[in-house]
Amino acid sequence: MVKNQLILDVLQRAVLEPQVAKAATAGYAVGSAPAVIAAVGELPALGFGVGTTTAVRPDTIFDLASVSKPIVACALARLASRGVIELQAPLGALLPEARGSRSERVPLELFLAHRAGLDAHRSLFSPLWLGRPLSRALSLRKAADARRPECQGQPEPHGFAPIYSDLGYLLLGATIEAVCREPLDVVIEREVAKPLGIALGSARQLRARRASFDRDVAPTEVVRARGGLVRGVVHDENAWALSGHAASGHAGLFGTVSDVLGFGSAVLNALRGESSWLARAAVQTLIVPRPGGSLRAGFDGKSAGASSAGATCGPDTFGHLGFTGTSLWCDPTAGIATVLLTNRVHPTRENPRIRVARPLVHDALFEAAKGLLPGRPEP
Repeated sequence: MVKNQLILDVLQRAVLEPQVAKAATAGYAVGSAPAVIAAVGELPALGFGVGTTTAVRPDTIFDLASVSKPIVACALARLASRGVIELQAPLGALLPEARGSRSERVPLELFLAHRAGLDAHRSLFSPLWLGRPLSRALSLRKAADARRPECQGQPEPHGFAPIYSDLGYLLLGATIEAVCREPLDVVIEREVAKPLGIALGSARQLRARRASFDRDVAPTEVVRARGGLVRGVVHDENAWALSGHAASGHAGLFGTVSDVLGFGSAVLNALRGESSWLARAAVQTLIVPRPGGSLRAGFDGKSAGASSAGATCGPDTFGHLGFTGTSLWCDPTAGIATVLLTNRVHPTRENPRIRVARPLVHDALFEAAKGLLPGRPEP
């Protein structure tokens, strides 16, 4: 059987038939071997009338949503390795909007690890919904003040109990911009995309590079307050409100399955000490297990019991999920990276079927990838 036929079959069975999403791409990469990828589904065609579609291709672009977070974390690790930013520096020392806030003295590393005591989310975009102007500075201050009631005072070195928080990464992205005096997407291009030879970036960057961007990007949700179908613009409302067509620390990057596989493979190479892009110690800081849960610093670990990574990958597997229906999982023992990109929020986010689909797809990807390991027969 052709290798990518295995992927096509599982995407058809686990994503298209149960109506998880209308568009999906997936693939795996093992060491230096060429990645194996496939695509299924349809995209609305631009300029050809309602109901006209085009086929999803391996180079279809998806809104990566929170899969942006590990990419931002690696950019921050690169900056820290050169002494541009110190991960133990308090937020308020680097981000002016956080000075005097409840998070002023919390070190950056705790925001990376979701242990800064912040709420998971705040609707910072709400003034725009009401037709009012939005202040970026005030929004960042609100994020820095969004401390949970049980998280009082200065945290211990290991931080507060972990709660996954977009707000912490929003603040980290703003901190990178403040220190580097450049937009976050420009920093990510310099620190991640260009060194790795991958084309991921913000909507404005990809639109400038690729004339067919608006035709080639998968649509996300239909949101009346945003004028209808969201396509080629970040789905996350806070990222859209604060960064527009650029990127925020928690969301705003777009890419293809090859781009995300390239990133995952680069992280695994660095972890093996085979990379000039990022040192092994820097990656280990991001993926080391931390107390209180599976959340690491920029990545998540494979949770005990049922995991969206599936059951086939090893216990040291790490990765991340994205709200739009994206996921990246890397098994460092096997040296395998797997990626699933979908637009499961199209036309509505009220679609939880991705929870069943993710482990099915990643199990199939890891199993197929293991056939490329030494001593294993190819599928």
